Amino acid sequence: MITRIDQLLAANERYAAKFSKGSLLSPPTLGLAVLTCMDARIDPARALGLEEGDAHVIRNAGGRASEDAIRSLVISSLLLGTREFLVIHHTDCGMLTFTNDEIRDQIRQNLGADASHVDFLPVADLDASLHKDVEAIRSSPLLPPDISVRGFVYDVRSGRLREVV
Repeated sequence: MITRIDQLLAANERYAAKFSKGSLLSPPTLGLAVLTCMDARIDPARALGLEEGDAHVIRNAGGRASEDAIRSLVISSLLLGTREFLVIHHTDCGMLTFTNDEIRDQIRQNLGADASHVDFLPVADLDASLHKDVEAIRSSPLLPPDISVRGFVYDVRSGRLREVV
């Protein structure tokens, strides 16, 4: 039985056979980092016209400026030279569909585990959460204050970005 992972490995073999970018350096050539949602409908490289080596792309549920996302941005900036950050949330996001209490209840009921200590960073309002995340990055004492941080909402229906200022 061929699994999806087996299919992906076959696709990787085809990709590797034509791969010619092995000499790229780890600092992104555009000096850019993108923080966006893990939603499968978003392809940051295609949506932003990026190629391998152009930018760091950090993805998590909601594209939120979590502690781990900021950790990645610190490494991107201080060790690898990025000077601009894009934060991208999107329409029709699954993070709009639950509260912390709801997901904690599901975990308790389905798994018998206690997730009361976890903030899943649900979103009640896209623009407000984007403002909050941009501000969390701008105000982080772990990041240089002169980093450019801009926030956008990606429309999953049209593929367009709308800047939130």
